[in-house]
Amino acid sequence: MKTPSVLALFLLGSTAFCQPGLTIYNGRFAVVRDIVPLELKAGETNVRYSGATSNLDPSTVTLRDPSGKIPLSILEQNYQNDPVSQITLLDRFEGQSLSFLVRDFQKGDRILEGKVIRSGYVPGGHPVEPMIEVDGKILFELPGRPLFPALKDEGLLLKPLLNWKIQSPEAASLQAELAYITLGLEWTASYNLVLPATGSNADMNGWVTIKNNSGKQFENARIKLMAGDVQRLQPGFPQRSLMKAALTTNAFRADDAVQEKTFDDFHLYSLPRPTTLRDQETKQLEFTRAAAIPTQRIYIYDATPGLQFSGGVITDGEWGATGLKKVTSILEFKHPEGAPLPAGNIRVYRKDGEQLEFVGEDHIDHTPAKEKVSIKLGNAFDLVGEHKRTKFQIDESRRMMDETFEIRLRNQTKAPVEIKVVEHMARAKNWSIQANSLDFKQTDSHTLEFTPTIPAAGETVITYTAHYTW
Repeated sequence: MKTPSVLALFLLGSTAFCQPGLTIYNGRFAVVRDIVPLELKAGETNVRYSGATSNLDPSTVTLRDPSGKIPLSILEQNYQNDPVSQITLLDRFEGQSLSFLVRDFQKGDRILEGKVIRSGYVPGGHPVEPMIEVDGKILFELPGRPLFPALKDEGLLLKPLLNWKIQSPEAASLQAELAYITLGLEWTASYNLVLPATGSNADMNGWVTIKNNSGKQFENARIKLMAGDVQRLQPGFPQRSLMKAALTTNAFRADDAVQEKTFDDFHLYSLPRPTTLRDQETKQLEFTRAAAIPTQRIYIYDATPGLQFSGGVITDGEWGATGLKKVTSILEFKHPEGAPLPAGNIRVYRKDGEQLEFVGEDHIDHTPAKEKVSIKLGNAFDLVGEHKRTKFQIDESRRMMDETFEIRLRNQTKAPVEIKVVEHMARAKNWSIQANSLDFKQTDSHTLEFTPTIPAAGETVITYTAHYTW
């Protein structure tokens, strides 16, 4: 593949000599920085670099002298990413005969001769069925394991390769800095929140998980993690499918501190020390810890979450007549240190004596410092709601309708419980409340919220009538 001379879109910070650097983003891509020794002559020099990833975007490549003394210009770049494999070697022998090893546990192994009519290799596409001629017949599969003759061919590609034609105004020996964007690297955050056996102050720790499916090992690399929604256009080159399920897991010691700072409109986390990140490896480290975080338990009863104002008028008398019975349990807190929290899964545990019991899990979005975190734990077992319409009237000629609801909330616990009751005024644009048994607040243009306290082992009933016009 050939591309015209291009310089990079991204080059974040400088890299220590002979030490690769990575900045990994939430969007499952990374900026790779590496040092490439160059021996240049005045004019044009051909350079081969075999240390790239298998998911590199060639249009993002930049090569420069970090000292700024030598102005390098890439006249031509070729990115080859078809390392030798069985199917690519078969492609080299199309039209020729090959030996195939046929395994037969009953009759014994034997060697079979066949002519490769079609290898099945499709450059840049999905393989198709091979065609092998054996004894005058065509097989649409390999008759056995192909046995290739030894090849003395320097053109065999063992790793992804970048070939450059570099223009330099003078002869020079330098350590050039290479940077490019690649797929196959990702990081995620996850959190564990532990509540005491009694009480609401929780301990929390956060973990970073880094996965390398890039096809390249990074030796003794400086790694940074960028948190935030960084926009990136889809690459204009065929993307190879990323391999799943990392094979090994390494963890940093908990006392290694990850450094966090604001970077542009995002947050940048720097790992405390260089580390080797092997291909197909998962690496984890703790990046935040806090103790005795004040939390608050919130209960929400939204019987008709699917009823939203659509912009029109809904006159169907059965619409929203009944609702759900479940009361949702929410845990809320703010990070006491005021630290930002990257998006990730958060798991909540409650102590039962010396053991921890899992009580819920949710996903949080990127959360700025001092902002509230809300975790949906599930549905409260001992809290029940009933939602039904008791009256509905409509006058089409006057363009108006009224409906009355009854909401029953039961608390089977031994303590009073406050429940937020959410109601949706979704039938028409214009509405008003004509009667209500309990005060409410309007949280947006079509939503009400009642906040009753249900006595221990007791019940509370709320009624209201909504009037619509159009």
